[in-house]
Amino acid sequence: MYIKKDKPRIHPAIPELAKDLKNGNLDRREFLRTSTLLGLSAGAAYTMANNLTGIVSSVIPAARAQAKKGGTLRVSMEVQEMTDPALFDWVQKSNVARHINEFLTITGTDNITRPYLAEKWEASDDLTEWIFTLKKGINWHNGDEFNAEDVAFNFNRWLDPNTGSSNIGLFSSMTEDVDTGEKNEDGTPKMTKRAIDGAVEIIDSHTIKIKNSQPVLAVPENLYNYPTMIVHRGFEGNISAAPNGTGPYTLGDFAVGEKAILKRVDKPYWGGEIYLDEIHYYDHGSASAAQMAALASGQVDSIYEFDIGALQMAQNMPGFTIFEAKTAQTGVARMHIDKAPLDKREVRQAMMMALDTSIYPKLVFQEYGVAAEHHHVAQIHPEYFALPQIKQDFEKAKKMLADAGHPNGFEVTIDVGNTNGPWQQHTCELMKEQLANIGVTLNLNVVPSSKYWEVWKTTPFGFTAWTHRPLGTMVLSLGYRSGVPWNETNYASAEFDAALDKAESFIDVDKRKAAMEDVERIIQSDAVILQPLWTPKFFAASDKVRGLEAHPTQYHQFHKVWIDA
Repeated sequence: MYIKKDKPRIHPAIPELAKDLKNGNLDRREFLRTSTLLGLSAGAAYTMANNLTGIVSSVIPAARAQAKKGGTLRVSMEVQEMTDPALFDWVQKSNVARHINEFLTITGTDNITRPYLAEKWEASDDLTEWIFTLKKGINWHNGDEFNAEDVAFNFNRWLDPNTGSSNIGLFSSMTEDVDTGEKNEDGTPKMTKRAIDGAVEIIDSHTIKIKNSQPVLAVPENLYNYPTMIVHRGFEGNISAAPNGTGPYTLGDFAVGEKAILKRVDKPYWGGEIYLDEIHYYDHGSASAAQMAALASGQVDSIYEFDIGALQMAQNMPGFTIFEAKTAQTGVARMHIDKAPLDKREVRQAMMMALDTSIYPKLVFQEYGVAAEHHHVAQIHPEYFALPQIKQDFEKAKKMLADAGHPNGFEVTIDVGNTNGPWQQHTCELMKEQLANIGVTLNLNVVPSSKYWEVWKTTPFGFTAWTHRPLGTMVLSLGYRSGVPWNETNYASAEFDAALDKAESFIDVDKRKAAMEDVERIIQSDAVILQPLWTPKFFAASDKVRGLEAHPTQYHQFHKVWIDA
């Protein structure tokens, strides 16, 4: 049990982490990440790492002595409807809203999570209770003081199944499964999730406690997932209609599919100096040549992303910088595993065995991508465990299909929306060629990107782009836990849920990686998805735009960006 004290508390696991770092049993990056999650300040963590390793590295950002105040940053990016942050399903929505409303924590490009609206946090020894102390002196745009009521309001909304937020998957340890009294199509009880008793407790005006039913290390990291944006306690459901945030900007003109104009709030910002007067987003389409054309012609100063097909064009444009982020962005061919012919695990396993994922990075992304392993945990995730490679074996796959009742193969259609570029269609065309070798005819139904997002959870077979998350456990909790809103496969495995719970609980990196072996093995063995590759992300900006960094989740953090006119 956590007991609140005035004296700063060092989590008892931190000395052990320091010992492992000094002895070479833990790498520097993992020490920084884990110690800061346990409540050590980033500055203290870097100093401790420097002293223990003799490697001098600073948490202090580069000096901005030459930063210039004023000007407008113009960005080409899709401008989408923007109502309830708890229901956001595209990063682009959050990039506009991110400058108006903010988060309790922030995860930087160095994968270190730091306080944002929170001043600090502390975890109980067993990681089941977390105390967040909030910063004082922060006001909403309407003049109200930001306080613990705001945070409790957001948590309670996220954990309410009637809200329908994907956050309920991230914070599933704060919920319990309950019987709705209704029945599923197969006659089994229909379950839902609701908050456990005491899940959210206000300690005082600027202190809040959250409780988990089992240990969870990544709570602070989860709080910078884009749907965890903090809204005012009086929020009524539409921030574009009634913007009220704690950030340095407010919303001016806004038109879906056209533009979003952000204007600096005419009052001091609690987070320090802000350089840009305005940020303008203009919609030129998704990862399209039109974005690059707008940049080349001087209509905009930066673009959200460009497809690999435009890389050479970008490289040949003088006066611009290309930014590349190493990410866990991906696309998965995901199946409704309860719908024929994909309801038999042997069928799905045979399709997986027909794929040679090693060819996809070269043929789709000119060697910039990385082959994936069909379990949605990337090599760059800190808890990644390397499983034995699945080897392409057409004969074995054919036998599996025959044993499953498909000796002559079968025909199936996959919906493809090219939601962030034509690479998705190219990937599915390669899958079509490989699956043909085992008698599976894969038809591609190419639909407009907006239409795909209308059916992404209901289509029996679809190709869905998933953005980067700093942890594999985070994306697995969002997309594959039983009954969570973003579970697009209808996968429900008590064994998988329990294994994921276990992996989320460990502080020790070796124990966490060992636990992830079971998590990855279960989802790969159940063949819930076909995952050919991890994708790179590129964007470009004029050289006059300063202070930009490439965030792996494509988050726009323009608070310290300026224009060097």
